[in-house]
Amino acid sequence: MSDNLPAIPGMNNTVASTGGTGGGLGFLALAGRTAKLAASALFLKEGMHRLRSHMEANSTAALRLAEMCGQAEVEPRFTSMIEDVSTALTGVAEASGDMVNAADSVDTDARGFNGAHEQEYRPGYEASNGSGVQQAKPGFYRRTGRRN
Repeated sequence: MSDNLPAIPGMNNTVASTGGTGGGLGFLALAGRTAKLAASALFLKEGMHRLRSHMEANSTAALRLAEMCGQAEVEPRFTSMIEDVSTALTGVAEASGDMVNAADSVDTDARGFNGAHEQEYRPGYEASNGSGVQQAKPGFYRRTGRRN
């Protein structure tokens, strides 16, 4: 399955690069996954903005149609149905606005996490990669009860 997201450092197609063997627990893998999460949230946000605009336009058109039906003395139950459709479309537009807010929060939180992760772990990652000594798999010390 392919997505339309841009290439993200630390990601190799759908399998995350770990800088070693760690089943996706490495520094680059986590950074890549959270960057992809932030990018996905932005794409969702853009799509929800388009949906909201489309639903608002359709709701307005349905109200206009209901008004014209009223002037044409169309049976009131049909006019009422059209007004109900307009109300439902407005509800979808409002819900898509809620999704925009949620996606914005996910984007902000993912970027904040990535920044904190980078600041905390980049120096150790660089030091271990520069040492020339093979490092234990990510999570090894947690499983053995030892700490780095």
